[in-house]
Amino acid sequence: MEYMKLRSIGKSGLHSSCIGLGCMGMSEFYGSFDDAENLATLERAMDLGVRMLDTADLYGNGHNEELLGRFLQQTRHRPLIASKCGIVRTDEILSDGNFRRDRNGHPDYIRASCDASLKRLNIEQIDLYYLHRVDPKIPIEDSMGALSELKAAGKIRAIGLSEPTREELQRAAAVVPVAAVQSEYSIWTRSIEVDVLPEIRKIGAALICYSPLGRGLLRHRGQLPVLENDDFRRTLPRFATAHFDANGWLFDILETVATDARMTVPQLMLCWLLAQGEDIVPIPGARKMAHLEQNVAASTLRLTRQQLDHLSHAFSETAVAGQRYSEGVAIKAT
Repeated sequence: MEYMKLRSIGKSGLHSSCIGLGCMGMSEFYGSFDDAENLATLERAMDLGVRMLDTADLYGNGHNEELLGRFLQQTRHRPLIASKCGIVRTDEILSDGNFRRDRNGHPDYIRASCDASLKRLNIEQIDLYYLHRVDPKIPIEDSMGALSELKAAGKIRAIGLSEPTREELQRAAAVVPVAAVQSEYSIWTRSIEVDVLPEIRKIGAALICYSPLGRGLLRHRGQLPVLENDDFRRTLPRFATAHFDANGWLFDILETVATDARMTVPQLMLCWLLAQGEDIVPIPGARKMAHLEQNVAASTLRLTRQQLDHLSHAFSETAVAGQRYSEGVAIKAT
């Protein structure tokens, strides 16, 4: 297979394959995992032309960065490495079975977190480093100042921000250039189109889309996907039977258009995203080589304008049943 086309990461000078790889599920949140299988999948991703690997210190409480550190030592490739800090784990277990997460955007914490991530990744510089969530207790100008210092020190190459509001992004970009914004964006979740995406484009940043497949919200022979007991998606409204059934007509549309376009439903969702702009890079997760290969193949496929318009019209924010997170939950894994 030919290498995927590259897309610019804002004005940073960095480039990524048009489809990256989200590595979170290789360490936590989506059920059991196998390090040997994950390492093989990572190498296969490199063979297919994937050039962005996305991680965070939160994922597996450091395990995910350590996994990528091991991989980087054994591969001949040097992909763009993106990591994050700013979400802090606690020992408190919530009623839905998830652990409580706090936010920390203090400059001292950001500097220490970067050093710890560099050690786990076993590299001297992180290509793209995000503040995982804005901390309401710390002025965002202080947090961005710390990231700017890390860049000046050569510890990171470019600065990113995850899930900011429009105002937060404006304030952040007034302090230091923001190369990338990471937000949940898919045909199922389009809320950022209203105000955040226009601001991303105004400042010239790239949009890195996590959960571009709706966190694997797929219909299997008319049924919900089977999830392991410790899979956190069991707590998400859209994976509840009532909402899943209410979205049945949308699944019908996905399957019909995918059949007409001669592609799978996951490929359809990725093709729709890629068509939304050259500044967009989806980072679907994949632990199995077959899923990885299917996702990467979407970079060679195209939807017609009529198909794109049909999907965009059907999947409005008001049409989709169920919120992306449980009510009242402010921070979840990304």
